[in-house]
Amino acid sequence: MGTWWDLLGLSAYLLGAISCAAFALWVMGGKAKSLPAGGAIAAALMITAIWALTIAAVGADHPFAIITYSGSHLAWLWALYRLFAKDGRHHSLAPIRPVVAVLALIELVQPVLAFSVPYYDLSAQARASVIITAISLRLLTSAGALVLVHNLFVGAAKTAQPILRWPAAALAAFWLFELNYAASAYITGELPDLLGALRSFLPLAMVFLLAIGSTGERAATPLRPSRSVAFQTASILLIGGYLAAMAVIGNALSFIGGDFARIVQVLFVVAASAIALLAIPSKKLRSTLRVNLVKHLFQHRYDYRAEWLRFNQTLSRPAQDAAPLPERVVQAMADITDSPAGLLLMPGGQDDLELAARWQWPTIEVPDMVLATTVQSLFERQQFIIEIDDLREGRDVNDMADLLPDWLYEDRRVWALVPLLHFERLVGVIVLARPNVVRKLDWEDFDLLRLAAQQLASYLAEQTGQEALMEASRFDEFNRRIAFVMHDIKNLASQLSLLASNAEKHSEKPEFRADMLVTLQNSSEKLNTLLARLGRYGASGSDEKQPVQLSKFVWEMAKRTGDGDRISVIQADEARVVAHREGLEQAVLHLLQNAIDASADEEPIFLSSSTDGLNGIIEISDNGAGMTAEFIRNGLFKPFVSSKQGGFGIGAFEARELISAMGGRLEVDSREGLGTRFTLRLPLAAAAELLEQNSLTDDPSKPEAA
Repeated sequence: MGTWWDLLGLSAYLLGAISCAAFALWVMGGKAKSLPAGGAIAAALMITAIWALTIAAVGADHPFAIITYSGSHLAWLWALYRLFAKDGRHHSLAPIRPVVAVLALIELVQPVLAFSVPYYDLSAQARASVIITAISLRLLTSAGALVLVHNLFVGAAKTAQPILRWPAAALAAFWLFELNYAASAYITGELPDLLGALRSFLPLAMVFLLAIGSTGERAATPLRPSRSVAFQTASILLIGGYLAAMAVIGNALSFIGGDFARIVQVLFVVAASAIALLAIPSKKLRSTLRVNLVKHLFQHRYDYRAEWLRFNQTLSRPAQDAAPLPERVVQAMADITDSPAGLLLMPGGQDDLELAARWQWPTIEVPDMVLATTVQSLFERQQFIIEIDDLREGRDVNDMADLLPDWLYEDRRVWALVPLLHFERLVGVIVLARPNVVRKLDWEDFDLLRLAAQQLASYLAEQTGQEALMEASRFDEFNRRIAFVMHDIKNLASQLSLLASNAEKHSEKPEFRADMLVTLQNSSEKLNTLLARLGRYGASGSDEKQPVQLSKFVWEMAKRTGDGDRISVIQADEARVVAHREGLEQAVLHLLQNAIDASADEEPIFLSSSTDGLNGIIEISDNGAGMTAEFIRNGLFKPFVSSKQGGFGIGAFEARELISAMGGRLEVDSREGLGTRFTLRLPLAAAAELLEQNSLTDDPSKPEAA
């Protein structure tokens, strides 16, 4: 079996050497024009061919085979770098060059370690340590190279990925095999024979993949790696390098020998682990790594799609889980520059900017008047972003140093001022705290911050407008209540005036005097309840309803108008309804007074109560001037629209609102020149109880009626 494997491996190495050399010559002859970095790949193929031919001729343990083996790894690293650096993009590859250089340096150590085993008289323990160190370094170089291959393909433009797919696949196959070979050797403690035999097919596989890739069309290969992938890759490389260094140093300490070596190894592992635990959570370390990666690896500082998604997510967070909008505005701006804290300054009552919100900055002391009006006008005219460090160091391009207050200079955490402008009007200013890694703001920072500031200003302006509308609505509600009260006072004044006029004619009659006393008492009670009713307008639905007997109610209303002789109760059927007694009285008295005002002197007003089986009905009719259909449709139930001279236009509107709050309905039928009939419909008490029982039965969340 071994002979067959040896013969198959020898044949594969020979065939691989021939294939690599032939394909390298074909590439150097200009035949593979679509293959990127063709020169570097051809050189790597040629060195791989020499390595395969050496193994076939003299075996894998020969010194020349070991040297060419490491040479092939170095050549493929160079080819990988050339794939990154295609189209002369060397200046944007600063983070890649150190990684490639470190991997190449580690690879150069491999022959030294390999030659030290047979040519130096090492103990068994030292020999094992050297072998383990060599395998560990091989694991590190293979893993690092695979990470670079991943970034090469994933970070490429979509148009370039088809061209890079096959070269990246060949490189991935090469280092993936080496990674598995080294991992198997590290785990088992000896070189795997099966994988060693299969390694002979590796050159053939690489030539096959590269040949497929050489047939595609040319495409540009701009470097566009994912920021998250780049950061994670760099973190993995740092951690991997750290672990490899720990392994190498730990193995080197074993040469000391004796119990003392074990103590030193344990102390080293404990100290190195403690350093790692302290360094990994460091925000400053992560920020420094991220800033340097973005600075040297990417064409643009920001991933605009990710920034926009994070920006909107911060501002659109659900209200129950989010901080107030001013705090979220500060956070959204601070996240862009990695600032750990910030303040929001907004115009106050005296037009000076005042502190409106803090985000993660409770310690800074801010005076009541933060920025003067002159600074606001400068922000509105020039629309610039201020770096406080420039002013501290005397670089005052915009003549702002003398205008800013001292507290901005005294606190060293204050880093930048970003104005929020909405239609060239200053809505606020955001004060950003100094980030963990301080840097100068450049043109890209200014453009993004200005764009974000415009969006944030629109959010704040919208909120301010909504608050103003709510405040205006509250004032409007208050004015409406005052108008209702004035209307009630006007009706009471009319009743008292009519009562005084009738007193001159009927003061001798005992019946009139008794009715006058009742009317005066009712008017006095109503005046005393006007202020209390001010707070119940618009919230009458919360008052407790009670049964009202309409037959008695209509007779009482006829007597309370102050002109009872004109009110004629033509029907008083028994009907018990559920209503707010006071609100119903107010609505009926409004409508009766309107009927009296709309009718000629001594013209009767008709009042009645009846039922239709479900509702109690109150009708108020007159033979007055009547109303047009257009006025009923467009003006009758609109406040402050009246057909009467000096009228408030409140009575009908308020009456309908009061009846609606009781679950009833107000209807009107009028003909110009003939008169008007108002019909009030309220649910009967029995029907209301039945509906309430049905609602309790349908809603399981409510307790059943007793």
